[in-house]
Amino acid sequence: MLALDGLDVYYGEIHALRGVALEVRGGEIVTLLGNNGAGKSTTLKTISGLLAPRRGSVVFDGRALTGVPPHEIVARGIAHVPEGRRIFNRLSVRENMTMGAYLRTDGHVAADLDRAFELFPRLKERLTQVAGTLSGGEQQMLAIARALMARPRLLLLDEPSMGLAPVLVEQIFATIVSINGQGTTILLVEQNAAMALSIAHRGYVLETGSVVLSGTAGQLAENAQVRRAYLGE
Repeated sequence: MLALDGLDVYYGEIHALRGVALEVRGGEIVTLLGNNGAGKSTTLKTISGLLAPRRGSVVFDGRALTGVPPHEIVARGIAHVPEGRRIFNRLSVRENMTMGAYLRTDGHVAADLDRAFELFPRLKERLTQVAGTLSGGEQQMLAIARALMARPRLLLLDEPSMGLAPVLVEQIFATIVSINGQGTTILLVEQNAAMALSIAHRGYVLETGSVVLSGTAGQLAENAQVRRAYLGE
């Protein structure tokens, strides 16, 4: 479904991604692991068109995404939940979710609202509430629900557990599994490596902008280097 090959991405003169290559197959949850500054968020931003690579390719469903504007990438079936949620603080929950569907012209938006409320019942209770007054967990739910309103086939999730209490982390990850079970492919960036590997099918480890390890989630969870660096063992 998604293939990155030889990606070199820069911030000015800073070489952020160095020849990154990875793939995500339809129906998978694939996780990107790495320390802060390793290039995980940069990878997601490059896929979604927010950053342009100097070299390399991003191909989705056999079509190159390099040079394609972000809104067209959304239209092609990729939605991005950025780090820090980035909801529209002054809009209501309903208005935020409606913004997620702004490119759609089909007649299934109402049905997808109902689907989002099944995944996140609390949002239905907060439908008219101003989004900026929601709790951190509720804001994360809203950010994911807004992305789902675009009806993506590939969902990019950047640090969905950041700043959340453990009970909410478990809830968010259970919901990610449910979203995947309903047919959405997921590329997950997550500092909580143990949780990420517990739900992922495969994973990649980034260090200073390069892929240094890859394998099934089970293989990575048993890898001594991963256990020392990311699982606290």
